[in-house]
Amino acid sequence: MARPPPTDARAPLPRPPLLVAPAFEDPARVRRLVEALAPYWPVQRYFANDAEYASLAGESGAASMVVAPVFRGNWAVDGAAAAPGAAPLLRHAPFVDAARRLFDAEIVQPVNVYANLTWQLPFPQGAGHTDVPAFRGFDRRTVPIAFLTIMGQSGLFEDARVRIATAVAWLYEGADGGFEYWPEGPDAPPRVHEGRIDNTALVGDNDFMWHRVRPTGRPQDGMARLSLESELAFAGGAWAVRDGARELARFGWERLRVSVSWKALVFADDAERRRHDEHEDDLDLAEVVRRFRADLAARAVELEWPADPLRDPAVVRRLSEVYVRYPASARAAA
Repeated sequence: MARPPPTDARAPLPRPPLLVAPAFEDPARVRRLVEALAPYWPVQRYFANDAEYASLAGESGAASMVVAPVFRGNWAVDGAAAAPGAAPLLRHAPFVDAARRLFDAEIVQPVNVYANLTWQLPFPQGAGHTDVPAFRGFDRRTVPIAFLTIMGQSGLFEDARVRIATAVAWLYEGADGGFEYWPEGPDAPPRVHEGRIDNTALVGDNDFMWHRVRPTGRPQDGMARLSLESELAFAGGAWAVRDGARELARFGWERLRVSVSWKALVFADDAERRRHDEHEDDLDLAEVVRRFRADLAARAVELEWPADPLRDPAVVRRLSEVYVRYPASARAAA
């Protein structure tokens, strides 16, 4: 195992994102795919409990999970299409090329494609977030996303980090619903991509780069509170939000903000790829806990470590308090 980083380690600054415009040669085809692959489910289903939600949403530790009208559909997973018609998006050449240039990578391995669909959410989505990182031996297939995010924010595991390129493409003609991002780190001013985002994409280092969705929809209409059983369906030429047998809302494409996200593993060379694929020098739980223990001791922070710390709400809450820094401008506006 490589020597762990010093106690004052911080995750490095992101690489500045690259604009891809147009994102798709035939955006109408992608819109048809969005319709065909409905229904979609609330993105909050990813959170195991309120502590995970609070740690990633920039809320207080006592905050209860809010199920907002943001819906998710997974189109490709672990390098294979998971939905009909999604395979060409997984291999989308403009995103592969931008990822190679952004990371100066010899090898780009597309792994995931998913869609986020937002309706009537007229305020910023949380205090910002970074995407869920991956490390050799520790990724979201077996480790909760909140714990992985804290690992990424801590800067203690950079020797084992797997580099991931993320493309986010938008299908939305509204003047709102932009993308706010912090390419120079959470303590610097943000930038905003908004107004003419339809059929554009940013390919970025989103595991490091803080970002959030800008307000979407009419402020006077407020926001519907949903349940984890809610869904977004497409029928009769319109979109409908349903909760069981109840239809809560019906609206057209003009009120729906769609983002299509594409992710790829990037490797400097074949030796780096083999190190990942053949599980050379992977992290294990004992090593992860050892590094956290050592760093917390150096900070004079006490923490009781249970048998399964990855899913323990008290551990997640305390580690988040120590390691997660939200963008200064987002905190000031809260």
